[in-house]
Amino acid sequence: MLTRIDTAAAPGAVGPYSQAMATGNLVFASGQLPIDPATKAMPDDVREQAAQSLRNVRAILEAAGTGLDKVLKATVYLADIKDFPAVNEVYATFFSAPFPARSCFAVAALPLGAKVEVEVVAVR
Repeated sequence: MLTRIDTAAAPGAVGPYSQAMATGNLVFASGQLPIDPATKAMPDDVREQAAQSLRNVRAILEAAGTGLDKVLKATVYLADIKDFPAVNEVYATFFSAPFPARSCFAVAALPLGAKVEVEVVAVR
């Protein structure tokens, strides 16, 4: 059975998709842009963007009954691969060992001009 996860503690989808979907004990969170759900604003600094994206991911996981400590796989999308070290610094403050499996890609562009987007798969 599929369950849609939706919370006001993270920004709403900017397209035809759900914040997350769950099936059984797995939660698949859609890519989260660094949009503050309260103000709808996006910070300029890449570190602040990474932190906001991860706060959004955390809020969605909590709404699904799980948390960052249960993330199996993360995917990080960067508008500029030069931001990799800065984003890693922030990422390491949200996760601890054993760290989830992760991929990180530089992409041509991200929605709304974001510098960072993060999606995860977690267990609950």
